[in-house]
Amino acid sequence: MNPHSLLLNLSLLKTNPAFRAVFLARFISIVSLGLLGVAVPVQIQTLTGSPWLVGLAVTLTGGAMFIGLISGGVLADRHERKRLILIARSTCGLGFIGLFINALLPEPSLVAIYLLGLWDGFFGAIGVTALLAATPGLVGRENVMQAGAITMLTVRLGSVIAPMIGGLLLASGGVAWNFGLAAMGTFITLIPLFSLPRMPAPQMQREHPLRALLQAFRFLLSNPLIGGVALVGALLTMASAVRVLYPALANHWQMSASQIGFLYAAVPLGAALGALTSGRIAHTAMPGRVTLATTVAAFLAVGAFGVMPLWGLAVVCLALFGYLSAISSLLQYTLIQTQTPDDMLGRINGLWTAQNVTGDAIGAALLGAFGTLLTPAASASVSGLGLAVMGVLLALLLNELRRFRQPAPQAAQSS
Repeated sequence: MNPHSLLLNLSLLKTNPAFRAVFLARFISIVSLGLLGVAVPVQIQTLTGSPWLVGLAVTLTGGAMFIGLISGGVLADRHERKRLILIARSTCGLGFIGLFINALLPEPSLVAIYLLGLWDGFFGAIGVTALLAATPGLVGRENVMQAGAITMLTVRLGSVIAPMIGGLLLASGGVAWNFGLAAMGTFITLIPLFSLPRMPAPQMQREHPLRALLQAFRFLLSNPLIGGVALVGALLTMASAVRVLYPALANHWQMSASQIGFLYAAVPLGAALGALTSGRIAHTAMPGRVTLATTVAAFLAVGAFGVMPLWGLAVVCLALFGYLSAISSLLQYTLIQTQTPDDMLGRINGLWTAQNVTGDAIGAALLGAFGTLLTPAASASVSGLGLAVMGVLLALLLNELRRFRQPAPQAAQSS
């Protein structure tokens, strides 16, 4: 592999059968979840005509995911991870079948949609956490950055493509098609996942789950490197909540309905470009310093987004935010996967992923509060610049993260 290559190295898909199986399962899963992401809000809106009840479904599912991530971290550090992934995926598939059956009823149940959303959010999060904890063992810690970049590229492109497919299905056959195909896709993912090797949990002292979780919190507080990564990740996730201002800012820029889509597509497309061009970043000697720099720059991009005079320039700012946040997130992921002890990987991955849920919710709440006092454009700028100031302060305070130096590869040392 050429360490000076700018483009992402995809060789892991060819050389590692286990990662190839995970990649295939994840791609199918992303498409399936994209079908659901379109169908659930459309069905609730059709049944109730209430945007508030649509939002309630998102909130409930997010809460279930948060609990699942925390619980899944403890489970992944205690139980064989392949079995945990298969059970979680199968259970989610049953929930999708429930949504399919409910959609076929003459009068679909709103309560059933909410309950099945809780079910799928909880068990889906358990599967995600177990897979994150298993990744270093599947690909080797030296390949974690490459695996994370390939995964991010898949997820970001899938987040653009899958909803489009879901919309076409809705137009042709209704929500039942979406739910049925999502269930089918979820069960198909079990085929490649069955080929994975056994992934036993590391040997650790058996203790009460709450005590095990408390131990993970203590690790975060006592480890300045991993704890610093978690703080930076929480702030970056808060910045991503700027999307709640898109509709209001579209009116500010007098954008048409078709043009609004550019705002929503800009961040994932920028992130996909960041993952695609992350080849050189994987070999940076000072990953903590690059993480802090790209995070602060991403916040400045959000601050600039709100003051752009033309919506085209605003889209460029969002794409830049997506690119910079992707680089920062990849480095965060790599530091956590390579610097966390194996017997803590499940819990720390669960906590790190859970902050995506909480950070986004906090960011959305803060932007809502700003909206009562400021214009949408000013709210975006104030939030971005405020986070940039906090990022600079963290860069000054987090000495361990800023000074961390990645060990040179063995090949480079021998040469």
